[in-house]
Amino acid sequence: MLEVTDITFAYSTLRAVPQRVLDDVSLQVQRGSVVGLLGPNGSGKTTLLKIIAGVLKAPSGRVAIDGQAIEQLTRRDLARRLAVVPQETQTTFDFTVMDMVLMGRYPHLGAFQLEGASDQAIARDALAATGTAAFEARPFATLSGGEMQRIVIASALAQASDMLLLDEPTAALDLGYQFEITALLRRLNRERGTTMIVSTHDLNLAAALCERVVLLKQGRVIAHGTTEETLTAANIRLLYDIDADVQYHPRAGHLTVVPVGRSR
Repeated sequence: MLEVTDITFAYSTLRAVPQRVLDDVSLQVQRGSVVGLLGPNGSGKTTLLKIIAGVLKAPSGRVAIDGQAIEQLTRRDLARRLAVVPQETQTTFDFTVMDMVLMGRYPHLGAFQLEGASDQAIARDALAATGTAAFEARPFATLSGGEMQRIVIASALAQASDMLLLDEPTAALDLGYQFEITALLRRLNRERGTTMIVSTHDLNLAAALCERVVLLKQGRVIAHGTTEETLTAANIRLLYDIDADVQYHPRAGHLTVVPVGRSR
């Protein structure tokens, strides 16, 4: 279980009193669950993911995995517990798809140790799980946006972590690729029990994928709970100043959100 307790964070600025990006944020993520982080731009979603991943350190509060504070873990051990899927992945060199996926094995290798047959097998299993086995030898840079995102998820799976932190996993993807990535994440959670924290602006992605949601506004949690109880028209109005029609869609099997206008 992941526990985030009373996290407060502000970026250094020239201001006498820096503006807080996160203010006493707390949440719990049970093993095997999928939790969505929702909020407008500047609400602190990406910053919170970076703190959970140990990239940023909050001056107050605590992040713990199974009761152990992440500060007590080495970078290598933390990487074995969680993997990050960023919004965009840029490469300077002409890596192949297999190269990219094998990067997920680095936390499991010793100093100067090269990937062995077992690492190759794990990477190929991750490619198969994401439906990208046919791309193994292709240059990563030649793939489409949706294909690239599936390879990045495969690399995270090859990392053999308990938890995935996903920052806008369907951003800039067309509708078909959005559907594919959503279906892939659902399947990985169902078949592998992968725990996921998903930061997203896409309310329908959250409705389709997440069991629970956390609503962030101006760095504070304004609501959290099950998706059905929390993703309501009233909370969407509070979060985005938007009137929305929220209905259960029987064919889709989950809530759908249709924005209808600015609230007055």
